[in-house]
Amino acid sequence: MRPSALDRALRPLHRWVWRDPHRRARKLLRFAETEADGGRDLSRAAELTPDPLLRRLYLRHAEDELRHAALFRERGRALLRALPRTRSGFEANWLAPGERGLDDLRVERERDESLLAFLHLSERAAAQRFAMYRQVLGHDPATRAVFEEVLNDEAFHMNYTHTQLARVAAGGSRARLFRARMGRLWKAYLRAAAALASVLGTLLLRVQYFAVLPLFALLARRAARREGVGFVAARRPSAFTSQY
Repeated sequence: MRPSALDRALRPLHRWVWRDPHRRARKLLRFAETEADGGRDLSRAAELTPDPLLRRLYLRHAEDELRHAALFRERGRALLRALPRTRSGFEANWLAPGERGLDDLRVERERDESLLAFLHLSERAAAQRFAMYRQVLGHDPATRAVFEEVLNDEAFHMNYTHTQLARVAAGGSRARLFRARMGRLWKAYLRAAAALASVLGTLLLRVQYFAVLPLFALLARRAARREGVGFVAARRPSAFTSQY
């Protein structure tokens, strides 16, 4: 599996994101959580499907996801143990997230056709992104080996979901993939909009703190100074008269 054209264009960004060992460890631990969530959802899908072949495939897929979670977790913890307890200043998760899974899909509400379409696109996107991570991790052979192992399973996941979608969709696999792709694009837009809103909100708060609040403080001091002068001027005649 080759990285996507977008990922190839963003290779310098991916290389920068994964260069920092603290950030690398935390991303691996987040991948572990995502893979574990996906494994639990696939186990639930295996319980719900009436198709015995899909049940076996979902269960194998779930086992793979849980094994991936263990691989990512073990490597992430190993990296953290070897590092001092300091934090990187910038995570850059929204720039190069790489996470994927079933956390934005309600398995109970999906039929096998829509679930297989979603899984196929998700596994394909993950394989492309992981292939990019494998390329930029030449300086960390142990982490690169983890992605190598995961990518071997991703190839099987892409193949079985595509084959089974063609079987159960009865000629409508393209339409299912198109709807799933549009759904993924819409959810990606919502995530990007939420991330942008968070960044802009933080920027606005900082502008208010460093620009607006000092201005209000300056105006308040000037107002207090004027009120103090007026009070002193009003008391001076009384004080002068009292001397006589």
